[in-house]
Amino acid sequence: MTHEAMTAPAAVPDPMTVHPVSIRRVVWETDDTFTLFLDLDRLPRPFQFRAGQFNMLYVFGVGEAAISISSDPVKSHTLAHTIHRVGTVTSALAQLRKGDMIGVRGPFGTSWPIEEGSGKDVCIIAGGIGLAPLRPVMYEMLRRRQEFGRVILLYGARSPLDLLYRVELEQWGKQHHVEVIVTVDRGDSSWKGHIGVVTALFSYIKLDARETAAFVCGPEMMMKYTLDELERRGLPENQVFLSLERNMKCAIGICGHCQFGPEFICKDGPVFRLPDVRRLLERKEM
Repeated sequence: MTHEAMTAPAAVPDPMTVHPVSIRRVVWETDDTFTLFLDLDRLPRPFQFRAGQFNMLYVFGVGEAAISISSDPVKSHTLAHTIHRVGTVTSALAQLRKGDMIGVRGPFGTSWPIEEGSGKDVCIIAGGIGLAPLRPVMYEMLRRRQEFGRVILLYGARSPLDLLYRVELEQWGKQHHVEVIVTVDRGDSSWKGHIGVVTALFSYIKLDARETAAFVCGPEMMMKYTLDELERRGLPENQVFLSLERNMKCAIGICGHCQFGPEFICKDGPVFRLPDVRRLLERKEM
């Protein structure tokens, strides 16, 4: 497999060392999803990452979980992780408050190939918590906005109350010449936007297939339907990138928990070029 497009910073010098950091603040995005902002001032070395990478967050006495980094790569003093409360570790993280300590090791994994979009249009398709690992992509592209053509964000969530980063979604659309189109599976009395699955939003845009790079992240079934839609619209497979999720334990490809065919999501991913994993996505129970 080739990963020349999904590059990563230099290898973490101490990948199994857990560094204690304090929580600077906690922001609840939805009823079951929150963002931890971590203070990095006491780390022994500057923390650098690229959009799409993840950290292992450790709750002392409980365990650790792989969480995508959702902050701006150029902000070196604060690190953000948006977390969906679904299991033992994430539930323990949800109980923490400002000033509490957790452990961090990383960053790990491949990154979104933002350079692949340079000079092209970029279409970002996110579902639910899948917007979190794509948020650093938005920060990076907005900072270099003149290098890209159209920037399109198609985002879907279960309901209006489940939308992440609502203020930023509005800002991106109004202030940065980004086409932001949002849908929800089910609306409420206050919702005036689109209702339906995220792939339905393709009917509202026209893509120049040969000149568009697509970044996709969300529930696996949502990504499969999105890939089918991109194929119908003529996007070449080598211009489509996606971030996969599996149960990660070691983050360095030793334990085997995140094996996906011959690949390990933690070290060969999580970001892949579509041709490298298409045959695996098509196999049931992989």
